[in-house]
Amino acid sequence: MNPLAFDFMQRALVAAVLVGLTAPAVGVFLVQRRLALMGDGIGHVALTGVALGFLLGTAPVLTAVVVATVGALVIELVRQQGRSGGDVALALLFYGGIAGGVLLIGLSPGGSNANLLSYLFGSLTAVTAGDVLVVTVLSGAVLLALAVVGPQLFAVCHDEDYARVAGLRVRFLNLVLAVMAAVTVTVAMRVVGLLLVSALMVVPVATAQQLVRGFRATVALSLTCGVLASTTGVLGSFYVDTAPGALIVVLALAGFALAALAGAVLRRSRRTPAGIGLLPQEATR
Repeated sequence: MNPLAFDFMQRALVAAVLVGLTAPAVGVFLVQRRLALMGDGIGHVALTGVALGFLLGTAPVLTAVVVATVGALVIELVRQQGRSGGDVALALLFYGGIAGGVLLIGLSPGGSNANLLSYLFGSLTAVTAGDVLVVTVLSGAVLLALAVVGPQLFAVCHDEDYARVAGLRVRFLNLVLAVMAAVTVTVAMRVVGLLLVSALMVVPVATAQQLVRGFRATVALSLTCGVLASTTGVLGSFYVDTAPGALIVVLALAGFALAALAGAVLRRSRRTPAGIGLLPQEATR
């Protein structure tokens, strides 16, 4: 059976390619800033936005974008100005987001567990033509923004103090990154799911870091790994009849395991023959 013969699979694959590109592209900056769990926290806040959409009878994707963006901005401001550290700020995002989502979905007459599960873990049949349009527009906006401010973001993520001395608008760039992370989470939720999208933002980046050095090479390989994991997961979920998000993350983790093994072998093969079998004191003589 050819999965491409079905319209819903064509839509899901288009969305998977866009998500596979956008999530690692933003995730590489989050990993650089040691905020790998930020996507997970924003996903919990976006759950409140989805539930609010059910409650108000509007498009859950759009309300999720708004709520997730506001939440990401607030948490970034708390991290910059408040006494709470980044880990405490993320904890507030986790708890408040999941509690608000459960509360609002319970009050919503149009919400149901089935509808909510499709947003939590992704769904092939739930991706509509309207969703593909929204994903295309938002992904394009994020990728375009990264092309414009990517070098500045790299400078901020690499050394925030030096970037500030160099005259970069560090606070503004941090807020831009937070907004892009929020948009990316809502873009990916229809395919990967809100609870698993953070993995697609982090795991391909970690996979690339096992094999290459240098920022450009890491970005390129991260995007390749993201697209491979998302498209393969969508196709595989068609045959095994499961939520695509779980299979995408499992495949991404499998890729990381293989890359870690390959990276270890490559690093061992690069060692000089003279140092093999010697103690550290002997190898330096």
